[in-house]
Amino acid sequence: MNTLTDLAIRSAKPASKALKLFDGGGLYLFVPPEGGRLWRLKYRFDGAEKLMALGKFPELSLKQARGARDAARRLLADGVDPAAAKKAEKAAKRVEALNTLEAVARAWLTHRTPAWKAGTLGAIQSSLENDVFPVLGPRPIADISPAEIRDAVQAIETRGAGETAR
Repeated sequence: MNTLTDLAIRSAKPASKALKLFDGGGLYLFVPPEGGRLWRLKYRFDGAEKLMALGKFPELSLKQARGARDAARRLLADGVDPAAAKKAEKAAKRVEALNTLEAVARAWLTHRTPAWKAGTLGAIQSSLENDVFPVLGPRPIADISPAEIRDAVQAIETRGAGETAR
């Protein structure tokens, strides 16, 4: 049973003691004495009580917080700890961020720097930053298709930089 309203949330003010406004299903809004409004979810997993942070209000609305609660409850029903799943998802995103074309190319440039003259390094770095990174840089390498690479090279050729394209 949902009991919180948007008006109650907006009118919640910090007090000398932390305030908890419960909505139902373990979802509550935590208002610490220092200020702020934080969504929390209290649940049980493997017999232990657990607490999971969902986000800040108003960045995470009441409706969104309820959606996050419901998603966590579905995970619990499937025997999955929602906090552990959230942590694993964050770790996967960090790994994915390290495998973008730009991240790998910059690591390659760092590795090759001692072997190249400053002019060579500058030309390659400039070409990547101007021609490749804006188009393909933020994408995970595994998601880039050969056709996208061909299109990037053709764009370089079209502007008259055949040597760079090669």
